[in-house]
Amino acid sequence: MPKSSLLELYAHGLGVIQDARLEFGPGFNVLTGETGAGKTLLLGALDLCLGGDGSVTRAAIATDMRAAAVFEMGGDRETVLTRESGASGRLRSAIDGASSSAEALRSLADELIVIHGQHDSLTLRNRGEVLRLIDARGHVSVSDLVAARRALREAQAERSSLGGDAEERLRELDYVAFQIAELEGAAIRSAHELDETLDELTRLTELRDGQAALVEVLDQLDADGDAAVLPQFARVLARLPKGDSYDAARETLRAALEQSREAVHELAALSDPESFDASALKELEDRTTVLQALARKFGSLESALTSLEELRARQRVLDNASARTVALDAAIVSLDGQVTELAGVARSERTAAASALSSAVAAQLPRVALEHARLRFIVAGDDGSDAQILFTPNPGQPEGPLQALASGGELSRVLLALSLESAHEDIVAVFDEVDAGVSGQVAQQIGECLRELGERQQVLAVTHLASVAAKADHHFVIEKRIGSDDVNTSVRALRGEERVDEIARMLAGDEITVESRALAQQLLETQR
Repeated sequence: MPKSSLLELYAHGLGVIQDARLEFGPGFNVLTGETGAGKTLLLGALDLCLGGDGSVTRAAIATDMRAAAVFEMGGDRETVLTRESGASGRLRSAIDGASSSAEALRSLADELIVIHGQHDSLTLRNRGEVLRLIDARGHVSVSDLVAARRALREAQAERSSLGGDAEERLRELDYVAFQIAELEGAAIRSAHELDETLDELTRLTELRDGQAALVEVLDQLDADGDAAVLPQFARVLARLPKGDSYDAARETLRAALEQSREAVHELAALSDPESFDASALKELEDRTTVLQALARKFGSLESALTSLEELRARQRVLDNASARTVALDAAIVSLDGQVTELAGVARSERTAAASALSSAVAAQLPRVALEHARLRFIVAGDDGSDAQILFTPNPGQPEGPLQALASGGELSRVLLALSLESAHEDIVAVFDEVDAGVSGQVAQQIGECLRELGERQQVLAVTHLASVAAKADHHFVIEKRIGSDDVNTSVRALRGEERVDEIARMLAGDEITVESRALAQQLLETQR
């Protein structure tokens, strides 16, 4: 991973901070200032830029708040992470000016920076990170183990897909063969066959029903029996009285009779008993019943056709399963043995690495005012992947998980000791009051540790101790000015006499004396 560094941090509208801009340099950077001046707010601004939820600074966020962090990545590319609030108070995120999300900021931040606070640490938040430290210490590679486990899972999944044991496979094969026979016996011509069959069945049914009604009408109109309408009409017409008075009516009725007979003849011409095949109609009805049953069973004829292809493929797999299962069973036994062997190797290497890292970090504990504490890395599990850090602050006390037993100050100093032995040299390290609760020679030692760490990676630290601040390569002071009706905080880089004055203030308070300036000068001259 290319080496990264924090070039600039900007905050606007954050509590007492109206506008603050810090341009950091390589090595060890330190932030000092009176309590309440705004150091925590500046770190809160940085946390916001890294995708934090703003829990530390939420109450101080103004409606026009803006925070930005400029990082250099690999020495040839810069990226800007931004958070700002609008009138609604909702935080918006951006990367290089393009709208983004807090999750995207957090993901990118993991590659750029790690913040060590008194109550939180990205480094030791979960056991996976502890395991990464152990593996890095022992140069442990589990790529072969991961590959063997993946191959074993794939072989087991394939073996399971073949239908289990021989009896189970035979039962499944019988069932598959039954379904194939059912579908092949149906001989579905296409996914649309049911619709086409229903259309043809409707047409023939209408034709059949129409012919039957026509025959019945013809029988009632003009049949050989006495009940037919037209013969009765003719007989009634013949009984009309003779005489000129009835001739006109007789002719009109006779003409109507003739027209009716012509119409009946036309209807008779439409009657064709051979126009539909009753057996074809029966076949269509039977076919519809079969297709509808398949459509209900499989959801549609298209699904039935798809199922047929899948069943045929499954049948081929099952037919070849016996030979394949023999090969897979042998492969599973072999892979299982490889996994067990490789897991044992990983467990052994991780155990050795955990022991070496424990010894190395333990040697650093006196330098960070934890000379009576005991700390060790332990691993468990078949491959040693269940890793954690056990800690006890004093001899004779039971050990337990580091996060549970270490106080805020102890946790920060453990993190510093750990960083000295396992520094991720490609990212920025931030320490928030790692020197809380210490003084004197111990404070000088912590300052030396931070400066040593700064030789390998960029380090930012917040401190109240002059002996720590004097070790820094770059010094920034955060100053609060209280006016008649407002409070304002400014940040500036210190050099020369200004830095001597700030170190003296940290030693003696606001009233700087000749003696405190002399001691401050001595601390700065001996910082290396």
